[in-house]
Amino acid sequence: MKALIGREKEQKILTEAYQSKQSEMIAVLGRRRVGKTFLIKQTFKKFDFEFTGILNATKNEQLLAFSKKIEQFNGKKIKQIPKNWIEAFELLKNYLAKNKSKKVIFIDELPWLDTAKSKFTEALGYFWNDFALYNNITLVVCGSSASWMIKNIVRSKGGLHNRITKRIELHPFNLYETEQFLKRKGVVLDKYAITQLYMVMGGIPFYLNEVNNNESVAQCIDRVCFSKNGLLNKEFENLFASLYSNYKTHIAIIKTLSSKWKGLSRTELVKHLKLTDGGAITRILEELEMSSFITITYPFGKKKKEALYRVSDNYSIFYLQFIDGINGYKKGSFISLMHTQKWNNWCGYAFENICFEHLSQIENKLGISAIHSEASSFFHKGSESKKGFQIDLLIDRADRIINLFEIKFCDSEFTITKDYALKLQNKLAGFRAVTKTKKILFLSMISTFGINENTHSKNNIQNKITLQDLFTNAY
Repeated sequence: MKALIGREKEQKILTEAYQSKQSEMIAVLGRRRVGKTFLIKQTFKKFDFEFTGILNATKNEQLLAFSKKIEQFNGKKIKQIPKNWIEAFELLKNYLAKNKSKKVIFIDELPWLDTAKSKFTEALGYFWNDFALYNNITLVVCGSSASWMIKNIVRSKGGLHNRITKRIELHPFNLYETEQFLKRKGVVLDKYAITQLYMVMGGIPFYLNEVNNNESVAQCIDRVCFSKNGLLNKEFENLFASLYSNYKTHIAIIKTLSSKWKGLSRTELVKHLKLTDGGAITRILEELEMSSFITITYPFGKKKKEALYRVSDNYSIFYLQFIDGINGYKKGSFISLMHTQKWNNWCGYAFENICFEHLSQIENKLGISAIHSEASSFFHKGSESKKGFQIDLLIDRADRIINLFEIKFCDSEFTITKDYALKLQNKLAGFRAVTKTKKILFLSMISTFGINENTHSKNNIQNKITLQDLFTNAY
């Protein structure tokens, strides 16, 4: 049995629910392939009852499978197959009632059980309110369809309203966890190579499992993304179709956001896609955020309504930039791509995205984990007389300091030249002039292999963060 990598916080939530003296209902949410089922099974090891919905099965087929599972756990044959979910849960109650000790139930892929006119959620709500709530039960429910889980479980207006006692939103691995996962597979790569993989696959265990120990990163990406039968060649649309009903709008939003590296405001997004600005767009954006496809950033000095939405799912960014709409790829396509300026430019953006994902690690390196801070970006549009400028990342701290970051992805130490130092100084002065901040400004550099120490780096850079610092398990 494979051991669990990371997920300490999530395991703690599940363990505390089991140790609770009252019944608990835990909803585990997360995108497809992120490891929800594996987390639950590795934490509990054994269940008093476990069932997984069947994709595209009819209500009667689901009920038959459910009753067969009860037979398996109970060790007794059921005389009559239930006609509906009320009867099915009645069978489950009769079986569970024999055991007065703590019981753990796991029902996976709930959305697949909710077939047309099945009234599955109503029956589940009745089972919880009438029996489970009073019988020392830990009920774990899970499903890959984020839209269904949010609407019917987390925000249920029926019998499950406010019944969720704990909620887990499972996110992809960070860089540290990715490294541990690959080591467990026997894949030995340095941090630079792992970061390149992460730019393409993100921290999705199912994708990372495709990495072999006898290939270079270029060979692996070429095989997984650009070969005809590669896992990630056709994954994009299937991914969204599995998660959301009416998923075309979700994809349209991702495609639009991916074309603007700094992100778009809600107003800009709605205008670009010609959508109606209302509850529907709010729900879709929330679903995408909860599944780790997008993140919300607040530009420095702007109001919350001016928040920017940006794509944060590495695979989606890579797919839309290099795979979508292009036919005729063949073996060696990616190896050729790696030597282009387009790839180099994209790596800069992808690494910036990774830094936003690893803010905890950055704050830990700066020694400010205990200090309240807010991360954002800054973009100042120039005029005919003055050039505009952009700050990739800034951290506004409660101790009257703002770290302004330059982010560089390169294959060796980065050298700050005289001209580059002047550019940094102008950016610092421009930021102070535009924002009129009275805080102390620290110029900080995040780079893969650090900075080549010279007079310009010593005189201008207060904080230096390398790839090594991002590969920690700080939270």
